[in-house]
Amino acid sequence: MPLILVSGYPSSGKTYRSNQLVEHFQTKIKASPEPHISRLSVVLINDQTLGLSRDVYREARSEKDARAAEYSAVKRVLGRDTIVIADGLNYIKGFRYQLYCEAKAVQTPSCVVHVGTPIEECRKINKKVLNEAEEDGGYQDDVFENLVYRYEEPNGMARWDSPLFTVPFEDATPPFENIWVALIGTEGFLKKTRPNQATVMKPAAESDYLYELDKTTQEVLNAIIEWQKDHVGEVAGQVLVGNVQVDLPASAVGLPQLQRIRRQFISLNRQHSLAKTRIHGSFVEYLNSSFA
Repeated sequence: MPLILVSGYPSSGKTYRSNQLVEHFQTKIKASPEPHISRLSVVLINDQTLGLSRDVYREARSEKDARAAEYSAVKRVLGRDTIVIADGLNYIKGFRYQLYCEAKAVQTPSCVVHVGTPIEECRKINKKVLNEAEEDGGYQDDVFENLVYRYEEPNGMARWDSPLFTVPFEDATPPFENIWVALIGTEGFLKKTRPNQATVMKPAAESDYLYELDKTTQEVLNAIIEWQKDHVGEVAGQVLVGNVQVDLPASAVGLPQLQRIRRQFISLNRQHSLAKTRIHGSFVEYLNSSFA
C-alpha cells in the first residue's frame, strides 16, 4: 500500500506531523467497515525506529549509511496491506526518486508531505531541544546549517514529488483527507498504480545488458562534455544526443555531478533490465528529471 515521504528542514516538526498521520490513519482504518481498508496497517520509519543518532549527518559516509538503512527498511515493508510513512530528512531529490521507483515497482501510489516550517523557526526549535535533555535531541549548529544549505525542496512538478502536500507551520494538522483520497481512494474504490516499464522486473537480462547499460550512459555523458567544450561558459543549453535532447540547467553542471547521476541510474536499472533499445532514451529522461 502507499508510501508517504515526509520531508522538511531539520527540526521542522516532521516526526510530530508523522505521528499525526499515523494516529489519524489508524483511527480511520479501525472505523472502516470496508474489508480492504480494515486489513490495512500503518508503519512509521524514522531515525528513532532505526536506532540512528543525529550525529550520523556530520560525516558523508555515516549519512550515506543512514539513507541506506532507511531505504532498506522502507523496501522491506512496502506491500499491499501496509501504509508506510517514511519520516526522515528525505532532502535529496535523487533519494526521493529511488523510493518513488520502489513504490512503483510494487504498484502502489506514493506522495510527499512537505513540512513547511520556516528556517528561523526551525533554528529556534533546534536550539530548544538541544538544551532539553529529556527531548530526543537536536542537531549541532554546524550540522543543522549544513543540512539546511543542502536541502532540495520538493517540487510538485516532478513526478517523484507528486502529489505534493505542503503543511504550513501554522496549520494544526496535515490535510488528512486529501492525502487519504490521493493514496487510498474513496470509499469502495482502492487506488491502483501501474508500474513504469523501468520498474518492472524482467525474467532474465540479455547477456550483454550491463555492458550496454554502461556503454550507452557513458556515450550520453561524452556528448554533453563535448558540447560543453564547444560552448565554454554557456549554461541552460540543449544537447542533441541521437534523436533525443538533454536540457542542461541554468547552473553549471560538472563532470562529478554527471557521473553521480549516471551511477544512480545504473544502480536503479542494474536489476530491472531495461530493453537495450530504451537505455539511451531512459537515461536522457532521467538526466532531464535530475536537472529539473
